Amino acid sequence: MPKSFDAIIIGTGQSGPPLAGRLTAAGMRVAIIERKRFGGTCVNTGCIPTKALIASAKAIQMARRAADYGFRRGAITVDMPAMKARKDGIVAASNQGVEKWLRGMKNCTIYQGHARFESPRTVLVGDDALEADKIFIDVGGRAEKPAIAGLDTVNFLTNSSMMAVDFLPRHLVILGGSYIGLEFGQMYRRFGSEVTILEHAERLISHEDPDICDAIRKILEGEGVQVLTSADAREVAQQAGQIVCKMSINGEDREIEGSHLLVAAGRVPNTDDLGLDRAGIAVNSRGYIQVDDQLRTTVSGIWAMGDCNGRGAFTHTSYNDFEIVAANLLDNDPRRVSDRILAYNLYIDPPLGRCGMSEAQVRKSGRKALIGTRPMTRVGRAVEKGETQGFLKVLVDAESKRILGASLLGVECDEVIHSLLDIMYAKAPYTVIQRAVHIHPTVSELIPTLLGELKPLE
Repeated sequence: MPKSFDAIIIGTGQSGPPLAGRLTAAGMRVAIIERKRFGGTCVNTGCIPTKALIASAKAIQMARRAADYGFRRGAITVDMPAMKARKDGIVAASNQGVEKWLRGMKNCTIYQGHARFESPRTVLVGDDALEADKIFIDVGGRAEKPAIAGLDTVNFLTNSSMMAVDFLPRHLVILGGSYIGLEFGQMYRRFGSEVTILEHAERLISHEDPDICDAIRKILEGEGVQVLTSADAREVAQQAGQIVCKMSINGEDREIEGSHLLVAAGRVPNTDDLGLDRAGIAVNSRGYIQVDDQLRTTVSGIWAMGDCNGRGAFTHTSYNDFEIVAANLLDNDPRRVSDRILAYNLYIDPPLGRCGMSEAQVRKSGRKALIGTRPMTRVGRAVEKGETQGFLKVLVDAESKRILGASLLGVECDEVIHSLLDIMYAKAPYTVIQRAVHIHPTVSELIPTLLGELKPLE
């Protein structure tokens, strides 16, 4: 006999736990299912642990630059076990915090195990059958395994298994030149590893504008990271304790030998083993659950949130998915995914802050637009801090005066981007922020200056 609940939530990433909190507060009996670690990717193998390691790498880099700031230091010794222990402590606090919150939640029952649909209203977890009229899927994603000959024969790493590394790889070869690959690449170069990044496209993070891609490549290569683009990896093999990657670069055969291989070639949703077909839930060709603008699947009474729905691949979009679902179900507030403005950061050093359209997208749209750019060498705060790499770029609709998008590459730009993002959500003209009086000395104070120097996009 199935155990009956008002709602079932599958997964404890950024959407599931807060939704459980809202539903139980509304008087519903909720079952929440987790097969591995509470908190999902962000807490355990994504944002939190990687940014903790990036903070260590930043501190190491600043210590190496001691002479630039007028003081002396001794030899830098990198303690990998100690850095891992610091990271693990931060992760544990978050992971345990989520679990404690759920276990103490009134009217919430936790099931630990692998969930599989038996029907549109029934989910199996081990020997338990659970049923509810409302089911929410929040199962996240994992590293994609590319179809490369020999990959199954080598001990490769992913963003998840990198979290167990407590040693310094001699030479880390990274397959993939997008966000995960670039962050780990700079990080481990700063730790002391030799690093080679292989990217099959002509540019790193090729969905960004060429000037951004080129600037990021210059930053990484300036720190000693080897970057190979247009690199078509064809085969990997383990030879004499090393990993050999065979590739073609613009038709020329090449080989790279490294001590360790990190595969960072994309993500896939964790939807292949949920029995979605038994519930009639449709997925697209890549396995992402199809949802409408309010995150409803093709089956009435079932929603999909977070990375598994293909409508966002970030912690902040997953949490916003929860907000959208809760607003529609509980608040009579018809929020939609289409209300969301694309925004994200790349946490290399200096970071890239992005929101809205790229320059290439604005050009493709054919609309009349204005553009403003400013190198970080002309930002006083960056000069004072001795961190002048990168530049600021903002695009504005010439007729409506609304901000279309921004690419901010530079010190503190992961925070500065929000000043533009908020104006975009307010649907206010750029003149609102252009006429604002920002505090000196900051990076943000140059945003009004930049917007006062807009020129037609030609």
